[in-house]
Amino acid sequence: MIKKLFLLLVAAIAIALFFHFELHQLLTLEGLKESMTQFNQWKEQSPLLVIGGFFLLYVLVTALSLPGAAILTVAAGALFGLGQGVLVASFASSIGATLAFLVSRYLLRDAIKLRFPERLAAIDAGVEKEGGFYLFTLRLVPVFPFFLINLLMAVTSIKSWTFYWVSQVGMFAGTFVFVNAGTQLAQIESVSGILSLNLILSFALLGLFPLLAKGALNMFKKRRVYKNYTKPKKFDRNMIVIGAGAGGLVTSYIAAAVKAKVTLIEAGEMGGDCLNYGCVPSKAVIKSAKMAEQIRHGADYGLENATPQFSFKKVMARVHQVIADIAPHDSVERYTNLGVEVLKGYGKLVDPWTVEITLNQGSTQTLTARTIVIATGAQPFVPPLPGIAETGYVTSDTVWNKFSQLDDAPKKLVVLGGGPIGCELAQSFARLGSEVTQIEMSDRIMNKEDLEVSRFAHDALTQSGVNILTAHQALRCETRAGIKYIVVKHNDQEIDIEYDELLCAVGRSARLTGYGLEALGIETNRTLVTNEYLETLYPNIYAAGDIVGPYQFTHVAAHQGWYAAVNGLFGQFKKFKVDYRVIPWTTFIDPEVARVGINEQEATAKGIDFEVTRFEFAELDRAITDSATNGFIKVITPKGKDKILGVTVVAEHAGDLIAEFVLAMKYNLGLNKILGTIHSYPTWAEGNKYVAGEWKRNHAPQTVLNWLEKYHAWRRG
Repeated sequence: MIKKLFLLLVAAIAIALFFHFELHQLLTLEGLKESMTQFNQWKEQSPLLVIGGFFLLYVLVTALSLPGAAILTVAAGALFGLGQGVLVASFASSIGATLAFLVSRYLLRDAIKLRFPERLAAIDAGVEKEGGFYLFTLRLVPVFPFFLINLLMAVTSIKSWTFYWVSQVGMFAGTFVFVNAGTQLAQIESVSGILSLNLILSFALLGLFPLLAKGALNMFKKRRVYKNYTKPKKFDRNMIVIGAGAGGLVTSYIAAAVKAKVTLIEAGEMGGDCLNYGCVPSKAVIKSAKMAEQIRHGADYGLENATPQFSFKKVMARVHQVIADIAPHDSVERYTNLGVEVLKGYGKLVDPWTVEITLNQGSTQTLTARTIVIATGAQPFVPPLPGIAETGYVTSDTVWNKFSQLDDAPKKLVVLGGGPIGCELAQSFARLGSEVTQIEMSDRIMNKEDLEVSRFAHDALTQSGVNILTAHQALRCETRAGIKYIVVKHNDQEIDIEYDELLCAVGRSARLTGYGLEALGIETNRTLVTNEYLETLYPNIYAAGDIVGPYQFTHVAAHQGWYAAVNGLFGQFKKFKVDYRVIPWTTFIDPEVARVGINEQEATAKGIDFEVTRFEFAELDRAITDSATNGFIKVITPKGKDKILGVTVVAEHAGDLIAEFVLAMKYNLGLNKILGTIHSYPTWAEGNKYVAGEWKRNHAPQTVLNWLEKYHAWRRG
């Protein structure tokens, strides 16, 4: 801080001296004309000294963003002629601009980054990708104040060397014009006259040239990727969608809604993983498990504690019944009625416009489409542990059918993984009678959440009977005398854990093989690589859902499905970048953990100056009536502002409560707006209003309140 203040002081003194000695009078057209005779005499006596002095003066004026750079450029032409003048002015202006850039970066960037971290991060991402290009475009047009460009670019992440050489090249044309004008100094009546309307328009067109060139280059690149393929003259469909999970269903629905001819291809069950293996069955079993737990704690509700009587087989049968009840929402019949052609089979890309479909009954069909959307989802990742295949395992996909065949819950169940899926299923099956051991390699479960949330989840699962082993690394699976063991390492010691069933829940990997992506050269890196519009290598081939990431949530897949449909069908007119700014998610343990935006650990990692406002559900009337006071709301805001940067809710209905904060963040509504909204009493949603009230109370204007206290005392007499 002291160094920055010293630098500011030096700059201020230099600027003050500049005006004190009326040097600015020399940097006017009149002052230049009056001084030319003296300058020429000095040049004849000491040409190198004059060139050097002029160069340093130019650098100083530009570095301090002083008025007069244009006059100096004209003076370069008048003093040194066209060739030498351009050389001197070009390098001096670029070096001075770079010095101004470096000083501004040193003084301003950290403060702006601290105040506007998210906005600056977004700008930096764009600058990293195309900063040099846009700087070059601005430099070509002298209408833009160059000193302002220096200051603005300083707060971005553009590299200093890039800034220098782009400025050197980009300012050359403008420098040439001013230096050339200086060679005819006597004819110049005003600096503004140098840039005639025609010349300004010419520079504007010159500035547009890089943009036009970029567009032409992009068009060339697009055509180049298609060079080995012949584009059909006519297409069978407007759009073909491969995969009928959330992403594919939304994409095809929107396409049909706008009257496009669309074909949806799915080999397995309609609805994808969420309906058949993920969200729906897991929430069904969570509900049954929660009911069993409430019976055990009947005293919390004025009843008697009891041992729940249930059939595990019936619980699992209910899971499948729930799937069947929801299945019509995603069925072939429904989507056919909506105008989507649904083909049951495997789709494989033959070329960028052609899909070969191997139908489930054995025949094949080939269709062409202007746009193809890949929405094939993801599958559970199974770690390559020695012996795991021989001893057997289930995943979040296969557990439902496997456990449905059991009369009782597995006596000894090992859950491998401490993420949301592992935690949800570990707690549920522990409540349904299994002796559950959960193994996590890191030092805590749910490690993407704040430490206190992880600890909260750890305690909740432990109270449900889960034995959680963190910092334990799975090494191998073995069978000894008919008994299955998983061997883990902890503190350099190997530990044997006996189990009847092993549930792998260590993450999911995108389904990338078998769709012809490799043959077409479409890039994959754990997920399918797309740009911000969801385009792959081929601009007419899009992707949506878990195959893309970065969030493997059903609601994000549906969100991406909208963009894939609209960009794929109408991208020739307007394309939309996918908006990931406000993404909520919920882990459905009991109590639930829901989040949107950043949490404390992320805010700290980003260097944000933030504050935390909390509300404990122990103070909420509805939570008290439901005997469910264990939980809290935590809101992250910038210091002194009610803008919501992130919210974590831990509560019985956290997944529902988070929606109000999602809406507020989406439309830039602060905590004051939530506080001013009427919430029904007594409801869980009142917690949202009360946390806003906590923020307001913490930021009450104490000076005003003190005066009000005195005012009321005076009114009492």
